[in-house]
Formats: sequence, C-alpha cells, structure tokens
Amino acid sequence: MASSTVAQPELEQIQRMGSADLVIGILNPGADDLGVLPGILHQAVASMKSAARVVVLCRGLSSESQTRPEPQNGEFPAVAFLNWAAPEAANATAQALLESYQTVLTVSSKLGARACVIIASELRPPNMQLVICRLTQPLLELGFDLVSPRYDRQKTEGLLNRSIIAPLGRALYGERIQNPIGPDFGLSGRLLETILARNQNTRVSQGHAIASIASTAVCQGLQICESYLGMRVQMPTQWTDLSSLLATVLGPVFIDVEMNAPFWQRVRGSQPVPWFGNSAPVTGEPGVLDVQHMIESFHLGAQNFEEIWESVLPPTTLLELKRLARLPAEHFHVPDNLWASMVYDLALGHRLRTINRDHLLRSITPLYRGWIASYAIEMENAGPQQVEARLEQLSAVFEARKPYLVSRWRWPDRFNP
Repeated sequence: MASSTVAQPELEQIQRMGSADLVIGILNPGADDLGVLPGILHQAVASMKSAARVVVLCRGLSSESQTRPEPQNGEFPAVAFLNWAAPEAANATAQALLESYQTVLTVSSKLGARACVIIASELRPPNMQLVICRLTQPLLELGFDLVSPRYDRQKTEGLLNRSIIAPLGRALYGERIQNPIGPDFGLSGRLLETILARNQNTRVSQGHAIASIASTAVCQGLQICESYLGMRVQMPTQWTDLSSLLATVLGPVFIDVEMNAPFWQRVRGSQPVPWFGNSAPVTGEPGVLDVQHMIESFHLGAQNFEEIWESVLPPTTLLELKRLARLPAEHFHVPDNLWASMVYDLALGHRLRTINRDHLLRSITPLYRGWIASYAIEMENAGPQQVEARLEQLSAVFEARKPYLVSRWRWPDRFNP
C-alpha cells in the first residue's frame, strides 16, 4: 500500500468489517470543518435511496467524532469513520497526494465496495452534502461507473487541465470530459478493480492511478457522467515549482497515452457525456497573472532548452518558436495549431525516450508559460461565456490535429525531426 496509509489499528478494523457498500476518502478536509463533517456525512447517506454501509477515510478526526467500526448487536454502524494519516495538502508533495488515491482505491477493494468516492478538493460546510451526493448517487442509484467533476472556475484557474489535459483526452478518447484527472471522483467497484488490476499488471507508478481513471473507463466501454460540484477550493499555483508540477502530472498522462494507443488511434470525433446539476455564476476577481514574467520565461527557455526541443520538435515548429521569441509582448500569441502540435510532439517524444523523460517534461515549463501569457493577453477582458467559447475552440483544434499525432505515432521515423 502507498506511504500515505491507514494506521494498523484501522486496517485491522477494516479486516473485521469485511465489506462495505461505499468508501469515501476525504483527502483535504478543512481544519474548522471536521466537527460538522460526521453529521453532514450521515445526512448525505440518509438521503440516498439505496441503503448503504459507508466507510469514511479522513485525516484529522478527533476520537470523539469517530464512529468506530465495531459491531453492535451483530451489525456495523451505517457510517464508520476511520482516521487516516494522509498528508495535509498544504504540506504534501504532489506525488504524496497522488499516492493517497491509491490508498483509497486499495481500501475500497479490500472492502469489496460497490462504489468509491475520492474528494481531494477542500470541502466547505455549505457545499459538503451536495458534493458527496452528486459524486455518490449516480453510482449507487443510476448505475454509472465514473462520476467526473465539473467546476465553476474563474478564467485563470485550472489552466493546466484546460490547455493540455482536457483537450488531449477529448481528442484521443472521444469523450468530452471537463476534468479527466479530477481531482474529485466517484468510481464503481467494477472500475476501481479494473484500475487496480491494470496498474498491478503493468507495474506503473502509483501516481498513474489518477491519470488512468477516466481513460480506463472510456477504453472499457463503461458508463461515464459528470456532476457540477460548484467552485473548487484549491491551493494557489506555486509558480516557482511549476516544473516539478508539470513533471508529476504530465508524466503519468503521457504514459497513459502510450498504454492506450491501440484504442485511441481508432477513435474519431468526440461526444459529450451526460451531467447532473447546473453551473452557477462565478464570483470574485480572477487572480492576476504576471504576463511579462511569463513571456520572459518563454524567452529564457528558448535559449536554455533549445537542444532538448530540437530532439523532439519538427523544424517547422522550432521556426515558429523562434518567431514567437522575437515578438514584442503586445503581439505575443501562441496559435492553437502550434500548441496542439507541440503537445502531440511532446507526448511522442516521451514515448520514444529520445531524451531523459524528466528533462523532457521539465522543458515544457517555458512552453506552458508562453501559452498562459498568450491566453491571458487574449482573454484579459473576456467574460465567462467568451472564455468557454475560446477553450472550446482550442479543443476543436486538438481534434482536428489528431491525424498528425496518429501519423507520427505510427511512423515516427518518416516524420523524424
């Protein structure tokens, strides 16, 4: 099991329980909310049409708030709380948090759960019950295998997902999933067992667990839906450690692309998945991005990573990057065709191991900063609908450029830069 484990006494209690209908892993509870969390969870479970015995894994629970999973009159309580030594999000590395997913999946498997819910976003009392119910009910009451989240976001939030992960997943797998790597998910027992078996058989890193959730569901022909969860509370992006974040997140995504190549090469077009709930107006001002610093980082990367980029990017792309590096800030713009092609080239370079994979992933940082600068300049005065239309346009370009990836993937030597 992962390093972020349930303590031995709780593991023994899990073994005595034998089974559960639902496991809920809460990775990042708000410190001030732990006192009300048990009551809200009881209300959420009571609102479900199908009776469920639930085990909740949660960090920081006091002994008074825990319902020990010990039998009473021969039966276990409807909701059992287990304190979990998961890393606190503010202090944990991205890898440690990814390993937490593996722990929840493993515990769910040990209990033979019909469904598993993982909540990594920080929950707030007004939204807790809604999030729990919207991730759980489609699994237990409607027969879905994967519930993926939809969030209401400001235009500068979730840019790594919006610029690479979501459009890449949509183009390759043909399902329009807003957040294919969550971080909040609901999984059926069938899906979690498939993921655990696949990860064990292929011996991929534990961090691969989250990257493979949506793609595994698609490749297995399972039922997928989305649920609106409102605004997501998340830690601000640590721009000084962006390279590590990109390597940690994109590495497993590119591995997943490689593993699923026989499937996605046959997919044409894309389709929306059903969703539940409605979006709400986004309040507050978006965070201010230092566009000038982003452009300067791109210029510096064009000098420092030239050798790496030459090993994975075609000559025409390199010429375009040199042209961008000469543009003044007010005219800086990364075309969608160029961006989609670069993402595809980088995924192929990761597969071919042309250079060290970690070096390749870290060389994406200035390219990504350049895209953010271009997006921020273009969307400076845009409203929510304009932002969504712009991102839809980007996703459509990823789909249109997919034949380029398929050709390079099948015949890399013919298109060797």
